[in-house]
Amino acid sequence: MADNSFSDGVPPDSGEAAKNAGGPEKLTDQVMQNPQVLAALQERLDSVSHTPSSYIETLPRAVKRRINALKQLQVRCAHIEAKFYEEVHDLERKYAALYQPLFDKRREFITGDVEPTDAESEWHSENEEDDKLAGDMKNKVVIAEKPAAEEPNPRGIPEFWFTIFRNVDMLSELVQEYDEPILKHLQDIKVKFSDPGQPMSFVLEFHFEPNDYFTNPVLTKTYKMKSEPDKADPFSFEGPEIVDCDGCTIDWKKGRNVTVKTIKKKQKHKGRGTVRTITKQVPNESFFNFFNPLKASGDGESLDEDSEFTLASDFEIGHFFRERIVPRAVLYFTGEAIEDDDNFEEGEEGEEEELEGDEEGEDEDDAEVTPKV
Repeated sequence: MADNSFSDGVPPDSGEAAKNAGGPEKLTDQVMQNPQVLAALQERLDSVSHTPSSYIETLPRAVKRRINALKQLQVRCAHIEAKFYEEVHDLERKYAALYQPLFDKRREFITGDVEPTDAESEWHSENEEDDKLAGDMKNKVVIAEKPAAEEPNPRGIPEFWFTIFRNVDMLSELVQEYDEPILKHLQDIKVKFSDPGQPMSFVLEFHFEPNDYFTNPVLTKTYKMKSEPDKADPFSFEGPEIVDCDGCTIDWKKGRNVTVKTIKKKQKHKGRGTVRTITKQVPNESFFNFFNPLKASGDGESLDEDSEFTLASDFEIGHFFRERIVPRAVLYFTGEAIEDDDNFEEGEEGEEEELEGDEEGEDEDDAEVTPKV
């Protein structure tokens, strides 16, 4: 069998063709008429990387000058956008004052200081008919031997905020077993925005009832924000960002500080060889380290990778408290908000998979499609 393979798109008999063709011009014409050669050349051209920056470099100087002018306009747009977000912050402050009376009433219901009226506690759920049917069946069942036990009626909604911590993965990962008894004393979480004319920021306030762990009635965490383009990279501006945060000092009662642990360590004297045991306190994992945050570097020195990750996680948690948990607390308590978040994420993934399936179906019309359960 004849070997028709060729290297670099040139047939093996091209040398012989060159002798008989009468010159390089005719040889070139013959080679360029070969479909295999043309396909190989096209493949090489397609493999060359074409990036936007390489394209810009090929433009005439006059065009580049106009592009620079567009960049100047884009920077001005970024500064206008920053002012827009400053006004949005003012608007958030205005509406926070409207929300607060409702949040105050929410706290009263949670703590049991106020009992909701019948009208306030009326709610028509999707499972209302099933609940009513189950209640009717229960009422029809009469057990003579045992009198019906009186249903407990605890004060308020016990462990409301602690249940939210337990339901939300982002928070439950921070909570240690020894944190749990403390968080059961948490009565409210509030968001306070910075005053007009002050640098943009917000404060998270964690209100605790009197407890055996610390004397603070309120623990605070302040998140400092910035809404201005970076001078070195103005095109990266995407709205306000948290740039730093401050915690507070927790006045722990003696022996109750869960953020440290006491360890014993043996030391041997180099000269005498005697051994002594010393005790010292070392940091301990706890949710309450949240109030002693890592500081963002402000002296021009960059943080290491682990510190950058820790700081970014802290900012994400603060934003989540402000944007989701505090405004929609009851839905995180019942789990409805968590189900909505999960369904939204699954929907996005499902849509992407479906689109990929459609693309594959263009090549194989008869391919069997298995629905995802």
